[in-house]
Parts: sequence; C-alpha cells; structure tokens
Amino acid sequence: MHSTVSPATPVQPAGPARRTPWVQLRTFSFHPCLFPAMLKSASPDARPGDLVSVYDKEGNPFGAGLYNPKARVPLRVVFHGEEPVGEDHLIQLLDRAVDLRLKELRLPEKSDAFRVVHSDGDGLSGLVVDRYADVLSLEVHSLGVFQRLPQWLPHLHGRLGTRRAVIEVDPLVARMEGIATRKVPSDIVRTVQIREHGIRYEVNFAEGHKTGFFCDQRENRRRFAAWTRDRRVLDLCCYTGGFSLAAKVLGGAAEVTGVDLDEKAVAQARRNANLNQARVEWVHCDAFAYARQMFKNGTRWDVVMLDPPKLVLSRDETREGQRKYEDLNQLAVMITAPGGLLVTCSCSGLVSAEEFERLTVRAAHRAGRRLQFLDRTGAGADHPVMSNCPESRYLKVLWARVI
Repeated sequence: MHSTVSPATPVQPAGPARRTPWVQLRTFSFHPCLFPAMLKSASPDARPGDLVSVYDKEGNPFGAGLYNPKARVPLRVVFHGEEPVGEDHLIQLLDRAVDLRLKELRLPEKSDAFRVVHSDGDGLSGLVVDRYADVLSLEVHSLGVFQRLPQWLPHLHGRLGTRRAVIEVDPLVARMEGIATRKVPSDIVRTVQIREHGIRYEVNFAEGHKTGFFCDQRENRRRFAAWTRDRRVLDLCCYTGGFSLAAKVLGGAAEVTGVDLDEKAVAQARRNANLNQARVEWVHCDAFAYARQMFKNGTRWDVVMLDPPKLVLSRDETREGQRKYEDLNQLAVMITAPGGLLVTCSCSGLVSAEEFERLTVRAAHRAGRRLQFLDRTGAGADHPVMSNCPESRYLKVLWARVI
C-alpha cells in the first residue's frame, strides 16, 4: 500500500502569509519527485492535481509543483525559486521543450518522429510526449498533467503542426493517481508512417510495445549504419527493424539478419522492409536460443547489434536481470567474428552505465575474448537529463571491437 500525505492541522508559521494552496517539505531536496515521507503538511484547500506553492522545512518559499496527496509521488516540483508562478509557467515549460527540438536540435530536418517532452528531463514530471508525423503519442503518469491536457494538447498541436493524439495511462498508474481513464481524450489511430534519415517506417499504435518505435536510438541507428557497408550484420532483438534497415538502406550492408521473439514485431519489421524495398532475413526466434545455435553451427557476423528489451524491471529482479545481460552478451561476443563490431545496449534504468560495462566485459572474458571499446553513447538529445534527476539517463550503448 502506498502512503498518503495528510493535510491535517497544518501550522501556519509567523511571517508573511503563504500563497495558497501550499505544501511544506519535511526534508530538503531538489529532486523533482518528492515522496510522502519528504512532505510535512499541506493547506486544507490543496486539492488533487493543484499547482501548489512549495515551502521548505523552515517555511521559506521554495518553489511550485503539482500535488496529489494519495499518489505514490504526491508532489512533482516544476519550479524552484521564491517568486510565485502560475499555470502560464507550465505552458512556458512546454514551449521550452518544443523550442529545444525545433530550434536548437532542428529535428524535423532528420525525422518526423522524435520526443517532444521527456518528463523530468524537461521539468514536466509525469508527462512523456513523442511526435510521429501528425500524431502525438502521450504517456501520462500524473493526475495534474492529465487534468491539463485539454489546454496543453491544442497548444502542442499548434506548435508542432500535428492533428491527432494517442494517450496512454497505465491502469496501475490510473488507480494510484485517481485518473478516470474513461475520460482520456484519445483519438483512434491504428498506424502512421514516419521517416527517419530517409528511411520509412510504419508505427503501429494498436499492436506495438508503447508505439512500436523508439526515438531514443535515432542517432545510434545512423551511426551504426556507418559500420555496415559490405558487411554481414546481425540485429539481435531487432524489434520492428530499426537497426536492420539502417544497416541495409543507409549503410549498404551485404547481408542483414534480424531476430526477435515477438511475432508481431517481426511482422511489422517485414512491412517496414517492404516500405523501403529492402532485403532482410527476418527470424522469429528467442535471441538466446538463436545465438547458441548459430555458435554451434560456426556462423559468425562482422557486425552484431544487441538491443534487448528491459531486463531489469524492478530492484527485486536486479540480480536475475544482470545475469541475463551477461549471458546474452557472452553469446553475442561468441558469434561476432574476430575484429568485428559489437554494439550492445541496455535500457534498464536500474543498471548503471558502469555496471553494464562491467557485465559486458565479464561476458566477453568468459567467452575467452577481449573488447576494444570505441565509444559509449546513449539516447539522443531529445531525451535530455536534468542535473537534479540523473537516474533518468536510462539508455546505455557500448561500441566495441571483439578481439
């Protein structure tokens, strides 16, 4: 059971009157997500979803945030400072996020699919927005965010030239936040076609995990393609074929094989290949089983991409997930030709970059091989990380020659 924050008998300290509604902190933290034990009290008029003034433990003005007393994260801070802020500040945060993508990164020149709002990384905890052509795909984790969608969506559409929105609220999140999912203002969109670096993809909202496409790997897909000319490429855990098609269409690979256990993902990968008239061998198979069999067969690849789904879902599963990463990377090393390139990824936020590198090194050494690291990358710049929330840097990508 999650705790609740009680506004019972709040004490109004001496001094200037507080701006209501308000919440007072019990402990000091610049983190955007504040949990129940970190809050001391709230004014009686503070309602679920309200934008509240935040005061520190001494009663001094500290900032502002979205409040929901019964949520697992009852306070999501959107501003640090002494001056009062209102709803217009939240619109300014949206504009700041959009300006980064359009004016600074100039992402529409590369793709019509990119992240528009990256939750804590854009100062809007509880909201993720991706753009796919004329569709906005939203993940909502906060009642305060949900309540403001009728105002925010038209503003985002106007800035981005989009027309439709697909909104996802996880049922567990909806229960904890008190979000009435029957009121979700979502449009019915099954598929949409996008372009990235000149490659066409179909995004399937009806069947895909999340959306069936991951914008965070955009720059890594382009970089991967630069290593694949005239080479044999294996895309292990290929999902809907992003790296496979980058290798074939952009990179001019001699041969590409994409492997995934998800039958629907493989079917989508085939459709994506057909959109680009690209010849790729698609295999519906478990990555562990496939790699073991190929090693036994003596099959090796010049370039191997390993981008599995999240293998550490919770702290309770950390050890088991780490073992899976190590075992899968050992197999990937074993089927990479000597001097070949291995690109291995982890999207588990609970596995640090240092720990992932350590697991990968141990996997290679267990296989009797050595790794010559060339680089370590992550998500694109449309997935920014704020200094007060460094744990949101979830994607780790290691580039190494297998010696």
